Amino acid sequence: MASTQFDPIFKQLNAIILGKQLVLKQLITCILAGGHVLLEDVPGVGKTTLATSLAAVLGLKYQRVQFTNDMLPADLLGVNVFVPNEAIFKFHPGPVFNQFMLADEINRASPKVQSALLEAMEEGQVSVDGKTYRLPKPFLVVATQNPSEQLGTFPLPASQLDRFMMRLSMGYPVEEAEKMLYHSGDRRKFLHKLQSIGSPEILTQWQAQVQQIKVSEAVAAYVYRLVSATRRAGVFALGLSPRAGLAVVSAAKAWAFLEGRDFVLPEDVKAVWVAVGNHRVQSLQQQSSSKALMEILENVAV
Repeated sequence: MASTQFDPIFKQLNAIILGKQLVLKQLITCILAGGHVLLEDVPGVGKTTLATSLAAVLGLKYQRVQFTNDMLPADLLGVNVFVPNEAIFKFHPGPVFNQFMLADEINRASPKVQSALLEAMEEGQVSVDGKTYRLPKPFLVVATQNPSEQLGTFPLPASQLDRFMMRLSMGYPVEEAEKMLYHSGDRRKFLHKLQSIGSPEILTQWQAQVQQIKVSEAVAAYVYRLVSATRRAGVFALGLSPRAGLAVVSAAKAWAFLEGRDFVLPEDVKAVWVAVGNHRVQSLQQQSSSKALMEILENVAV
């Protein structure tokens, strides 16, 4: 039986983002697992609106950063500024020092700026001029990116992609949802009506509860068989790493938590498998990585 404690969150998000219940559940799953999310889609389908709504409902300190090709790492991390009166340098934190950072159109920035996020996303800290600064907890990055074939984009390096627990795509709205959108107008005008359901403390507590979800040896073996199947010759350029396997387990725990259980079932693994793996592999066949991962899911025994 699905947990009802998240119903108020989903109710508000569904009122803003129409007809995308699965994407919303996957996004909340990733956040509960302590992961970062990459939203990849064409412009204009509501990626930024989704992130803004999510931050408001979760009650997190939020900042949106528009990535551009002339952006510098200091614009993201912060910079030391000399104070003449005191004859010292003082650190001015950048936008990464927020609990929820929206990296809008991340692949419009250069690889140098993209790499500036690596330490922040992996270790929850940044290093500036040889000094390390801790980031707030919880710390969450939701990044949007446009399709790589569009002009003015830089492909994200594999090491950067690996720091995102999930890559999600919203796609175009279903017919009824799009008709409702045209009838009622831009959903952003309703953002001010969103009420905070969570808080940093509540989210931290939820994430701690997710970590306590039990994973049996049988489920762990199932995850291993799935991951091993990606390493067979002729399927992908490179198979999934153990870090990717751990991400599958963490996401499956969060999915089970949303379902109101304290243990993981194979169905939980199946629910997150493609979203966790699709940006970490490159298919060698004439099909997308998501489709190839689905075939593995169908062929590997539970």
